[in-house]
This record gives sequence, C-alpha cells and structure tokens, in this order.
Amino acid sequence: MNEFWALVAEVWRHGVAGVDVGRMVVALGVFLLFLFLRGLLTRFLMAWLRAVVRRTATTLDDQVLEAVEPPVRFVPVVMGVFFALQVLELAGTPAEMASSFVRSLIAFTIFWALYRAIGPLSILLHQLARIFTTELIEWMTRALRVAVFVIGAAAVLEIWGIQVGPIIAGFGLLGVAVALGAQDLFKNLIAGLLILAEKRFRKGDWINVAGVVEGTVEAIGFRSTLVRRFDKAPVMVPNSQLSDSAVINFSAMTHRRIKWMIGLEYGTSIDQLRRIRDGIEAYIHETEDFAPASEVSTFVRIDRFSDNSIDILLYCFTKTTVWGEWLAAKERLAYKVKEIVEEAGTGFAFPSRSLYVESLPGERPEPFVPPADGAAPAASETVTRPSG
Repeated sequence: MNEFWALVAEVWRHGVAGVDVGRMVVALGVFLLFLFLRGLLTRFLMAWLRAVVRRTATTLDDQVLEAVEPPVRFVPVVMGVFFALQVLELAGTPAEMASSFVRSLIAFTIFWALYRAIGPLSILLHQLARIFTTELIEWMTRALRVAVFVIGAAAVLEIWGIQVGPIIAGFGLLGVAVALGAQDLFKNLIAGLLILAEKRFRKGDWINVAGVVEGTVEAIGFRSTLVRRFDKAPVMVPNSQLSDSAVINFSAMTHRRIKWMIGLEYGTSIDQLRRIRDGIEAYIHETEDFAPASEVSTFVRIDRFSDNSIDILLYCFTKTTVWGEWLAAKERLAYKVKEIVEEAGTGFAFPSRSLYVESLPGERPEPFVPPADGAAPAASETVTRPSG
C-alpha cells in the first residue's frame, strides 16, 4: 500500500508537462467559476452600459451596444482561460503557447466586436446617400467587414509568429494567375461599381434591357444583378451586360405617356371635327389625371387623312407613373373620347373597301331553261328569254 500510495503521489505531483494534477483541478475550477459567473457579470455589465447609452440623445450607441453584446459576453470566457493558465504556472514552451493562445482570444474578441459594430455604424455612411447610392454604401459596408476580417486574421497569425508578408506575396502571385483565368469576374465586378457610381438603377426599379431582360431589380451583387421578371421568374444578369447595354429605367419616369391615333369617318363635318377636338382637349386640361401642358408636351390635333379615316393625334402624359393607375386613367380617357364622338353625331372609322363598276358587258349569252320533267319542248313551244 505504501508503494502504491507513493506511485499515486508521484503521478499527482508530476501530472502532465510538469504540472501536477492538483493545479489542473484548481485551474479547471477557476475556468468553470468564470463560466458560471459569465451570465451574472454580463447581465450587470450590460444593464449598466444600457443605462449609460440610454441617457444620450442618439440611438446609434444603443444599436452598437446591441451589436457587440455577444463579444462582451465572451469576455468572461477569455478571463477564465487567462486565470486558469495563471494557476497552472507553466514554464518554457507551454507558457509561450498559453500566452499566444490568450492573446489570440483577446484579438479575436476585439475584431469580432468591430466586425459586428460595422452594421450599426454604417448608418453614418448613409448620410452620404446624396453623393452615393444606397447600394454603393452597402458595398462599402461589406468591404469594411472584409477588411476587418483580414486584419484580424493577420493579427492572430502575427501573434503565433507567422509572417504575413510572405503570405501576401504568395497570394499576389496566385492572384495574377487567377486574374488571367477570371477576367470575366473582375470585369463584372468593375461593371457593378460603375453601375452604382453612375446611379443607373437601384433596388426596386423597373428596368428594360433590350434583348436581355425586363423586370424589377431585387439585388445588385459583386458579379451579377438579380432581376425579377413580371412572370415572377428570377434572372441573374452579369453586370457587364447591364453596363455595356442601353438600360431603360422606367421607375425614373416623371410622367407616363399616352399616344393615340383616333380615326373618324370621312363623313364627319368640319364642325364635328372641331367639337371633338375641343372636347378631348378640354377634358385633358381640366382633369387631374393629366400633367399640365406647361410641364409636358400635350397635343390634340387633326393629324392626317388616311386611307379609311380622318385621324386625330392625341398626345398627353399622366401625372402618375404607377402602371395600374396609368391604366385606369387611360380607361377614363377612352370612355370620354367615345362619349364626345357619339355626342358630336359621328362615329369611328374602320378599314373598308369600295368597288366601283362603270359598266356591264352588252352581249350576254341566253340562259338555258331545261324543259319540265326532262321532256323535250314541243314544236309550238318557245323558250322565253328573261329580261335584263
């Protein structure tokens, strides 16, 4: 028993890497204690910080505090690891590794908090919306997050003694090789930046690219843009196509056009034409649906004598650009035009063709009248020739 107890004591004293088991148990207890107190510490700390930021006039600090709460809750874990390693009293290489590990956790917590804080702080960038578009600001926010991630990774690598410079040089050579095979990717990336800088369109705009797509823009990505067609089918369009092609942005319209050619019968008199033209023009000027002539071109004129009708050109713009409201305004205008034409006592023309015959042939063959029941006519009977 004495020998066995001596062996147990020897294992207890030597433990692992020169650290006795007793200090390991104590270190584990310290770490578990910090885990246990984590909820209590963060609860009081966050409550105190919320009370502080609540006194300020802006809500930005409240949003930042809400974003960095997970990293703050991770701080007691880092403290637990630090104090547990202090209890172990490591020496030599294990001590250096433990120190690097704690430093890495601290750097990770700091850059994690910065990464999460970029979201609320991007509100400050939105104040530049007069200069940049919302989509470009979102790109800048993503770029900041990528930069924080890269710098944080570099800081952790430096802590472990890994030189970042040679790695960056290696990535540079790799980047040259990749760039040669990914020219389209960089072309689309630059095209996306140009689209945002030129403010060609934004999310929610209705665009039309001839031969490519027509629909509503849902997202502008680094490589492509998601356009939702009116049949609800999504279309991923490379940014280079949207940058090199003519893009019609219907959402940027100030007014929406109505252009009709109204054909009237050729029997319409001059007085009837004047009444119809003046009635349509008065309706457009007096109705709130249409933009005034001082802002846009508005015409109601006798335009031409076509093959089957006398044409009146109706050219005006509605105040609304919403498709449904525009259709309703067109419908009311159509009702009014038909009412004005009918009240004038004339009608709408339709395609027709008249055939004029100057004369008929003078000599026509006598028609053959067969005898009744197929019998041959008697000698005294005569065949009467129809008149005409």
